[in-house]
Amino acid sequence: MKMVNSSKISEFVLLGLTNTRELEIIFFFIFLLAYAAIMAGNLLIVVTITFDSHLHSPPMYFLLGNLSFLDMSISTITTPKMVTDFLRENKIISLWGCMAQMFFLHFLGGSEMTLLIVMAVDRYIAICKPLHYTTIMNRRVLTGSVLLSWAIGFVHTMSQMVFTITLPFCGPNVVDSIFCDLPLVLKLACTETYVLELLVIADSGLLSFICFILLLISYIVILVTVQRRSSGGLSKALSTLSAHITVVTLFFGPCIFIYAWPFSSFSVDKFLSVFYSVITPLLNPIIYTLRNQEMKAAMSRLRTQHVSSRQTF
Repeated sequence: MKMVNSSKISEFVLLGLTNTRELEIIFFFIFLLAYAAIMAGNLLIVVTITFDSHLHSPPMYFLLGNLSFLDMSISTITTPKMVTDFLRENKIISLWGCMAQMFFLHFLGGSEMTLLIVMAVDRYIAICKPLHYTTIMNRRVLTGSVLLSWAIGFVHTMSQMVFTITLPFCGPNVVDSIFCDLPLVLKLACTETYVLELLVIADSGLLSFICFILLLISYIVILVTVQRRSSGGLSKALSTLSAHITVVTLFFGPCIFIYAWPFSSFSVDKFLSVFYSVITPLLNPIIYTLRNQEMKAAMSRLRTQHVSSRQTF
C-alpha cells in the first residue's frame, strides 16, 4: 500500500445537505420536528408494549418493541448531529467520532435488517400456520432471534470497521454527506482501499440486497397463501403488506443503491441517506404499530390508568 504523505488529520468536515443558509434554517426545523416525532412515536410504542400486560403474550409485539428501539437508536446516531450542523458554518466531526458513527450505524442497521426478516417469518407463521403460531414462536425462539439479529449486526460492522480504523487519513478530509459513512470515508484514505471497497460491496451491499429479496419473497408467499384460503382476506392482507413493502423499500432501496454501487460519484447519496436515517424510523411506528387496533387499545388503557392514578392522588 502506497502512502500519499505523512501528515495525519484529526477531524472531518461534513458538507451537509445544502450550502444555502435559508434552506439550512428550513431543514433545521423540519428535521428537528421529525426527530422529535421519531423519538415520541417509538418511545410510546416501547413504553406501551413494556407496561401493558395484554401485549406480553403475542410474539409480534416483542419484535415490534425491539424494532422501535433500533429505530430510535439509528436516528439518534445521525439526526441530532445533522440538526445542530444546520446552525453551524463549520460542520466538523472528530476522526474517532466519525468512526463511532460508522460503527453504530452499521451495527444497528445490520441488526434491523435481520430483525425485519425475523418479523416477516413471524407474520408468515401467524398467517399460514396459525394453530402452531404460539408453539413455534415461543419466548425462547423470540429471544434467540433478537439476540441473533444483534449478533449479525455486530459481526457485520466489525468485519468492516476492524480494517477501517487502521487506515491512515492524511489528505482531503471533506465528506460530502450529512454523516460519516464507509464509502465516502474510505475514499479519503491516503492508501489503496480497493480490497476494502470490495468488502463493503460484498458485505453491506449484498446484505441489503439479500434481506430485501427475502422480505419480498416472504410477502409474496403470504399473499399467495391468503388467496388460496380466502379471497376475501386477500384485499385486507394486500392493504397491510403494501404499507410494509413501502417502508421496506424506503429503507432497503437507498441502502442497496449506496452500498452496492458505493464508490461511484453520486451527489444524490446524501439525500438517500435521509430515507434510512430519518424517514424510515418516522414511518415504522405508523405502518407497523400505530395502525394496529390492539396497540391503540393498549395505549387507551395506559392513558386511562394514568388519569385514574392522578385522580387518586
